[in-house]
Amino acid sequence: MGELFFQAAVVSFLYFFVFFLVAQLIKNNSIVDMGWGMGFIIITLVTLVSSGNFTSRNLLVAILITIWGGRLTYHIVKRNWGKPEDFRYAKWRKEWGKWLVPRAFFQVFMLQAVIMLIISYPVVLVNAAEKGGLGWLDFLGLIVWLIGFFFEAVGDKQLAEFKKDPNKRGRIIKSGLWRYTRHPNYFGEVTLWWGIFIITLSVPAGWTGIISPLAITFLMLFVSGVPMLEKKYRDNKEFQEYAERTSKFFPWFPKNKK
Repeated sequence: MGELFFQAAVVSFLYFFVFFLVAQLIKNNSIVDMGWGMGFIIITLVTLVSSGNFTSRNLLVAILITIWGGRLTYHIVKRNWGKPEDFRYAKWRKEWGKWLVPRAFFQVFMLQAVIMLIISYPVVLVNAAEKGGLGWLDFLGLIVWLIGFFFEAVGDKQLAEFKKDPNKRGRIIKSGLWRYTRHPNYFGEVTLWWGIFIITLSVPAGWTGIISPLAITFLMLFVSGVPMLEKKYRDNKEFQEYAERTSKFFPWFPKNKK
């Protein structure tokens, strides 16, 4: 397990170091977002092949991570390709001034590498296990993962289609899954990682993998997900009215207008 985790760490840091170099050349640190999904796929496949443990559970997790990471990479690359630096990174570029390069290296790219390593920990645990016949926990985890993937993929698709309509430019999406939660895509990502953790409970020391869903839940709810996006719209009257009726994170029926 220790050797596999070390390999995952090397892959994670080298991977984002390459992204850092490219970002400095094109002066766009937001490309780090494009590397998120694919990075997990690489860690999963490297540790799977290195372990040689091609069990049914290991292959199931590898397939789930590849589907999730591949879709997310395609979505983000398609959304961001050819566009200027994302507003969050552009803001930091102005604030950091002469310290931009070292702070971007540590606070954006290397921090992302650390976070990816922590969240991918259950995947490494699964790949380290030599026995992997599927049981009820695997199927339960798969169901939870499917729910999360549905919310993330469908939520992203609904938002992308909404933004394509020129008549809705500058408006707030309130239909589809967005009627029940203000952040269906973030809820989905958190949920699918809880699904991966449940699968991990079937392997030795699998309970320690809880650090992964706890970390992604904390990040989405209190750091880089929900807070940053809602801060962007805090002065938007339509969003404030929407927020009064709609659940912040967990899907629920909208409140009736008074």
